[in-house]
Amino acid sequence: MFPIVSIVGRPNVGKSTLFNRLIGQRKAIVHDSYGVTRDRHYGEVFWNGRDFHIIDTGGYIPDDPDLMVSGVREQVRYAIEESDVIIFMVDVEVGLNELDRSVANMLRKYDKPVVLVANKADNATKALNASEFYELGMDEIMVISSISGTGTGDLLDKVVDLLPEDKNSEEEVTDTPRLAIIGRPNVGKSSLVNTLLRDKRSIVSEIAGTTRDSINSKLKYDNREYILVDTAGLRKRTKVKEGIEFYSTLRSFNAIRECDVAILLIDATQGFESQDIKVLREAEKFNKGIIIVINKWDIVEKDHKLFKDYVEAIYARIPNMKYIPVISISALTGQRVHKIIDLVDHVLEERKKSIPTGKFNKFLERILEERPLPYKRGHQLKLKYGTQVKANPPVFAFFMNRPRDIPANYRKYIESKIRGAFSFEGVPITLTFKEKS
Repeated sequence: MFPIVSIVGRPNVGKSTLFNRLIGQRKAIVHDSYGVTRDRHYGEVFWNGRDFHIIDTGGYIPDDPDLMVSGVREQVRYAIEESDVIIFMVDVEVGLNELDRSVANMLRKYDKPVVLVANKADNATKALNASEFYELGMDEIMVISSISGTGTGDLLDKVVDLLPEDKNSEEEVTDTPRLAIIGRPNVGKSSLVNTLLRDKRSIVSEIAGTTRDSINSKLKYDNREYILVDTAGLRKRTKVKEGIEFYSTLRSFNAIRECDVAILLIDATQGFESQDIKVLREAEKFNKGIIIVINKWDIVEKDHKLFKDYVEAIYARIPNMKYIPVISISALTGQRVHKIIDLVDHVLEERKKSIPTGKFNKFLERILEERPLPYKRGHQLKLKYGTQVKANPPVFAFFMNRPRDIPANYRKYIESKIRGAFSFEGVPITLTFKEKS
């Protein structure tokens, strides 16, 4: 799991501006009005060979009874608990005030490394004014301007020095497939993990995990070994439902990066939602094997068409991901749970599949005859040949005269035909087009 760095501070000190600069895009809304950042935003930063998540939190105000402000306050505290390093931001233009003191007092309750950052130091005079913040009891002040970027490189150097050692580098390198059970809170991830681990055909041993508050498990199922990457190990706090949702998503994304097959669990009574699509796209982006599992099938009223209708409703939301297989189970009763492992094995084999170049080019000749390439800018597009350049995950390279001009719908046509001929069920495939005259 990537380390987590949170940016905290009172309202309007420039947290979102720094966040946008560090991730290199305008993701958070930046505005002078208080309360713009009510939800947390997160992105990924790569610096000096290290990856980490950066989280932009709302402005912290203590003791305000307003429901929205108290919600932000709870989410800030939750972010701090989850973080490896805290960036505590203050504003040199406004100077030290009681809200800054309140944030500093709150941070002292946590045993976390804190980097005090004095923002909006756009000139030498403002930079000198930052010295008043030593009153907060910090040993060092990083002086920056998040708008211009001044000092942000030194800040990143400092943050990276404080990050914990990369947990992934400590893990035993193994060819054992890693399975991530992902999904929204309360869809039954823990129940499924427990059912798999307690099945009479399973042998279980604990191994060091990369997700907080969880231990990944080595599962030996019918003499086949797997590592279950647990994403269900969240601390339960009734007052931070939104925080749980947020960090559940964050951990799911980390688990996806680590796994070979992502198993998306959805609740049959809740349906398929936008958050599910978001994690599927993440799995597709990283070329992972993907399976959709409908849980709690034992408690829905069924007829002979329900499963078919349910699958069609899912595919209607993800028309470009119909290659993902869907099965229904009950984690509670154990109904069809063993079929998940069977399907995992099938997807792993599909991911490793390699098509001989001769066979693939005969296939290309056929589909080009069925639908010739179009003319573009007065030139006939010509595809010379194609080959699978990589397996696990599969990557195909095509050599043609004007690769930049190939229409998006023709790319989809080729992918559809590849799947029709060679399947690759549950596996994203990558198509690259290169110039060859």
